[in-house]
Amino acid sequence: MYFDGAARHDGVGAGAGVGVVFVSPKKHVFTYSFVITQLWSNNRAEYQALILGLQTAIEIAIKDLHIYGDSELVIKQFLEEYEVKRDGLVPYFKYALRLLNRLEAIKLPYVPRSANKMADPPTNLAATLTLRAEESMNAPVCN
Repeated sequence: MYFDGAARHDGVGAGAGVGVVFVSPKKHVFTYSFVITQLWSNNRAEYQALILGLQTAIEIAIKDLHIYGDSELVIKQFLEEYEVKRDGLVPYFKYALRLLNRLEAIKLPYVPRSANKMADPPTNLAATLTLRAEESMNAPVCN
């Protein structure tokens, strides 16, 4: 599973885009995009991407998961190389940890941004779809 989150703070809109990509052992690719309408930091968007990916993995009964993320902060907090110091991130960390514990086997390496390009398109799509509060849009997304 590749995950990525991107917060958007520009004059057009505010929110976050989240992308999750699953690649099966037989190289089947399953892509998910999520739009988060709250104004978040990039770290919260990364945590939300991980959480949505884990929830999806559990829902489709994946038990053994290799998880690739380019957020050094998020990955190293789970590897216990960094502490979770920001109070706002503690609930995300605890919830993601509970989800991780529901899996039978995990690998959670940090990958540089250049190696996490798989999750960029769904993340960018979701971030682009964030709108101002007074706007609305219907956009079908097909997997």
